[in-house]
Amino acid sequence: MHAKRLLVAISLVVAVLWAGSLTSLHIAGKLSFLDRIEASLTDLRSTMLGARQPRPIVSIIAIDDRTAAAEGYPLSRAKLAGLVDAVGKMKPKVIALDLLLVDPGPEEGDAALVTALTETPSVIAAAGIFSKSTQTVTSDAGDPLAGIPVADKILLPLARFSDVAAVGVVNVSTDDAGTPRYVPLISRASDRVYPSFSLLAASLSVGVNPAFEPGELALGERHLPTDGGQRLPLTFYGPRGTISTFSAADVFDGKLSSDAVTDKVVVIGSTVTGGGDVFPTPFDPILPGVEVMSTAINHLIVGDNMVRDRSTRTTDGVIALALPISLILLLAWRRSAPGYAAIATIVVLWVGINLLAFDYGYWFSAALPIAATLPPLLLFGALELWFDRRRAIHFAAQSELLQRIEAPGMGEWLARDPSFLSKPVRQEASVVFVDLSGFTGLSEAIGVTDVRELLSGFFELVDEVARAHRGAITSFMGDGAMILFGLPRPSADDAARAAACAIMLCERLRQWLSAHPKLSGRKSGFKVGVHCGPVVASRLGTGNRQQITATGDTVNVASRLMEVAAANRVELAASNAVVEAAGGSAVVFRSGRLQEPISASIRGRTEEIDVWLWSGHPL
Repeated sequence: MHAKRLLVAISLVVAVLWAGSLTSLHIAGKLSFLDRIEASLTDLRSTMLGARQPRPIVSIIAIDDRTAAAEGYPLSRAKLAGLVDAVGKMKPKVIALDLLLVDPGPEEGDAALVTALTETPSVIAAAGIFSKSTQTVTSDAGDPLAGIPVADKILLPLARFSDVAAVGVVNVSTDDAGTPRYVPLISRASDRVYPSFSLLAASLSVGVNPAFEPGELALGERHLPTDGGQRLPLTFYGPRGTISTFSAADVFDGKLSSDAVTDKVVVIGSTVTGGGDVFPTPFDPILPGVEVMSTAINHLIVGDNMVRDRSTRTTDGVIALALPISLILLLAWRRSAPGYAAIATIVVLWVGINLLAFDYGYWFSAALPIAATLPPLLLFGALELWFDRRRAIHFAAQSELLQRIEAPGMGEWLARDPSFLSKPVRQEASVVFVDLSGFTGLSEAIGVTDVRELLSGFFELVDEVARAHRGAITSFMGDGAMILFGLPRPSADDAARAAACAIMLCERLRQWLSAHPKLSGRKSGFKVGVHCGPVVASRLGTGNRQQITATGDTVNVASRLMEVAAANRVELAASNAVVEAAGGSAVVFRSGRLQEPISASIRGRTEEIDVWLWSGHPL
């Protein structure tokens, strides 16, 4: 009992320390090694919840393939000016040009574009250039501008355009897969800060200047939580076209209804195939960049963005601490159907709450609680298995069955030759291993007394079968036994008797397990391995306590063949060597179901061996 309490205490301390360290990194925004997992789980939640319809406050005028075919690509400044002018006459709230106007064009076209931009509140794009593909974003509760990304350079539009329109940075923050996860609302370069493209479009639309506070953005009466570095979390409404999108060709042809533009934020950008400005999202592998910007604008105006800020990250830490502690305590309380049901209930409840919160706009981490729970839980499970194994060995050691290791005639042989095997002898022998499956858990479930009775019955059965085939039980470890054929001296039929013994063990054990009252309704089974070859027979021990045993590669292979049997879900795995020595498969396997020999890897050996697989009942 004291050992069990110590085991639980160690596991809980490890869980608290591990979860605490992960949480501190998560709150500071430095848990980058989990970002890929979190991104995948975020995409999974988005697809599970499905696409949703955004509020119709943003429209996209796409310079698409049809426009490029009719007007050329890229559009000339004169054509672009005509597009902006035509859209402006339909009275949008804002025109946002998601195009970089960093180079001068023909004077007539540039002048016309300046005039068109003057007629309607407008935003034009700038872009930050970062020398590092990964930016470190930190969280500072006292400084609203702490941790914002720092660009090496900002590509600004020509001064004549920026004099008549607001300039916003179009950069987004993507994960390792290239999916946009955040829009930095502010970027820094040298000694200046630049607002984002989407923020300027949204603020012009609502007619309010943005104000930043620690962990949030204020747009008039609306306060939007932001993540570290004043980043706006992005979630997508659906595949491309979910936000109302219209071809610029319809504008040029005069076919676009004013309802598509009037009193809306109009974002003009390129969707031409091969244009390069596309991003993978949960709903679409090639979502145009202009729709990413439009999604962010919609979030800012409506306020339907995901809440992922210091508070949600702190809640993530609480869950990451509570989940492993509760699961470890439940496992320590009782390992039974009710206990496992309670564990499953907690896990399902957490998954359901996490998904429901995501649906309501709260982005709680899924990767952090998993990462915080698995290592301590696996440690606790490993310690419990070790502890249970020790108890099982202790129970087996109490049984007097362990004292009965001699085969028929061995006592008489030792009486005639007391020096028998006093020195190791190398000889040919056949070895059978048998082992019960699920014994460790069973020993705890049925109690010490029932375990002793179970072991007694098992040993009596194994001893009876071994004696019937003149085999020597050289090792008996409670739930398993080793039977040696070749003592006191080798015989020509050792392999045949070993094979027959192995098959009879399978037949008898199958009947015994199915009929045993203590095993009713419990998952139990057995596995048998048989092999032949050279062994080193000897007597181990000193004084009054000695044991006859055999060692060598043949013994190791016979033992490992039980693993082959378990892996292939059969009762018996016999090496091709023992089958051939016993007279061939037709002689050895006269009943049951036999599979063709396979080439099997044996743990601890570099070379594979041919193995026959057999079961006494249909697989």
